[in-house]
Amino acid sequence: MMRTMSIDYSDKNPNLGSLYAAHVTDLCARHDHALENSGAAHAVIFSGCPKTVFLDDQQYPFNANAHFLSWAPLPSLPLSYIVYTPGEQPRLIYYLPHDYWHPVPGQPDGYWTGEFDVRVVHAVEDIADQLPEDRERCILIGEIDNDSHAFGIDRVNPTSAINILHYARGVKTDYEVACLRLASRRGACGHVAAEAAFRNGQPEFEIHRAYCKAVSHTDNELPYANIVALNSHCAVLHHTELDRETPQPLHSFLIDAGAQVHGYASDITRTYAYDDARFAELIDQMNAAQLDICSRIRAGISYSELHVETHRILSGVLADAGIVNGDPDTLLAIGVSSAFFPHGLGHLLGIQVHDVGGFMENESGSTIDPPPGHPFLRLTRELEKNMVLTVEPGIYAIDMLLDKLRGTPAESHINWDGVDWLRPFGGVRIEDNVRVTADGCENLTRDAFTALG
Repeated sequence: MMRTMSIDYSDKNPNLGSLYAAHVTDLCARHDHALENSGAAHAVIFSGCPKTVFLDDQQYPFNANAHFLSWAPLPSLPLSYIVYTPGEQPRLIYYLPHDYWHPVPGQPDGYWTGEFDVRVVHAVEDIADQLPEDRERCILIGEIDNDSHAFGIDRVNPTSAINILHYARGVKTDYEVACLRLASRRGACGHVAAEAAFRNGQPEFEIHRAYCKAVSHTDNELPYANIVALNSHCAVLHHTELDRETPQPLHSFLIDAGAQVHGYASDITRTYAYDDARFAELIDQMNAAQLDICSRIRAGISYSELHVETHRILSGVLADAGIVNGDPDTLLAIGVSSAFFPHGLGHLLGIQVHDVGGFMENESGSTIDPPPGHPFLRLTRELEKNMVLTVEPGIYAIDMLLDKLRGTPAESHINWDGVDWLRPFGGVRIEDNVRVTADGCENLTRDAFTALG
């Protein structure tokens, strides 16, 4: 039985507070370098502006610019700015409108406030007085849909600065890792609740609701739309159109869902069998394969090479399950493994679920292409200590991909009776979030489930 526990996700968490000052120091150093490279004196980071629905007065859910969030844990604060000038305390221009139609942010409060010169403004027109006067020496980072929000700053998102910041963001500070650990703990709570709802015969929509309740998130607060799939829906990689009725008979359940803490995300996938022993055995084999792949992670390895090796590992799983035949190198070369495992092994994880910088070779912006024949891999750079990333191998019965192999040399390597058996279950994916260490990795996801008991 899952132990109940109290976990502090708030911005009063003393552990996060003890790490935050060093995090800001690191951000200052990154921005010093970016400003020097771009020949600018000030960085102005815009949180963003809510977007209005076309021909309506409703607004889409707001999420702050990731660059802003890396400085301050304020994901729901629009029309606010951080001003960084080397050698000076960062300034936070905190927009607190007088508004009785909508909820407004509270007064600035939390472990983060001591690192800023906080300037509260109540009207957008008052923001200009808090920005540097020499606008020509500023760069602005953020999404600008309305020129007035740039306040006369012409240089918006210059690549000379952005490339440096994105490349550096691939390696997480201790504060960021702590937030990501908490996000994994929060997500694990949701996964336990979701499995219980599945075992109780609930439909996809109700499983999703059980998950959201357990992580205390609305749909808009989730880091991405939950993938909640029963039976053959498990073969739809992004199944987010949730059925209100439970399929009969019930075969399988795949959930890919995360949670967030101060904007930092978890991204966890688990697959379950309802009562079929053969499919449960396949899940066990995939779990063992996923742990084998995780055991190979360490600083200095190429994630692209690990992705290709994963195809060989999964070819062995498919062969053991009676779904394919042939040696792993042949199955990889003729495209059989890609038909069953069409997506990438994983991606960087952080403020954004698919965090930036995964293709970057260096801070100048040069990129590393995915391996030939594997276009959907999102992480190609060499792994470094304190990168946080996902490891998510999967195998699926996807007819549109398998049909392309008919009439090719690959067709004879597929046991079509095995495919027919797998099809009602959809597929299996197991996904963990790991922090790279010098000689291995810290598995944030497995640790989170273990802590729950």
